[in-house]
Amino acid sequence: MRIIRAKDYDDMSRIAANIIAAQITLKPDSVLGLATGGTPVGTYKELIKKYNEGVLDFSEVRSVNLDEYKGLPKENAQSYDYFMKVNLFNHVNIKEENCYIPNGMAEDDDAECHRYDEILERFPRDLQLLGLGLNGHIGFNEPNDHFSKGTNLIQLTQSTIEANSRFFDSYEAIPKYAFTMGIKSIMQARKILLCVSGKHKAPILRDLIHGPITPQVPASILQLHNDVIIVADEDALSLM
Repeated sequence: MRIIRAKDYDDMSRIAANIIAAQITLKPDSVLGLATGGTPVGTYKELIKKYNEGVLDFSEVRSVNLDEYKGLPKENAQSYDYFMKVNLFNHVNIKEENCYIPNGMAEDDDAECHRYDEILERFPRDLQLLGLGLNGHIGFNEPNDHFSKGTNLIQLTQSTIEANSRFFDSYEAIPKYAFTMGIKSIMQARKILLCVSGKHKAPILRDLIHGPITPQVPASILQLHNDVIIVADEDALSLM
């Protein structure tokens, strides 16, 4: 596990974008596991900047997203399909048919999980981008008594629902379930890039790095991966 100390959020975003850009440059047909939420927004802005400068080409890249809310259509402004288009896909030359995201409106939950697992098997990820939840979740894999394996439908914890509340007009509108890659699926990526920012993440980042490996802190499993890069700002590393 390699830890890169960034000065602040913007510095973290630049470093993370440089790592992803290097991956694409070395392997133009890279398969990227991409994340949503507030943390990667700055990274995506930096990648768009590199594309506009002509130093990055997404035409052969495939993306496989971590998760999607259940019950939100793609057109909903809070869906992760919409998020990815607004924050990255619409601004670079990635092909729409090369972008894979769970279907939040699937009628059969088990069938959707199986469909997405087949996609993950067909397109092994060269790099998986992750954020870190306040309770240690990665993707939407919440604290549990076991590590999940494949794609699954998760009931979100109250802390995650509250953390997501800033994106919705009312509590009732916040999705309570989400499809997510399982822990095993995440760990199958060749390289994992975890971005963490802010003092509010310092306790859980400390637990991830120095605490026991436990499904109560899902991200602690990253200690067992042989190629993890953590890019964290000074605030997030303030307890280290």
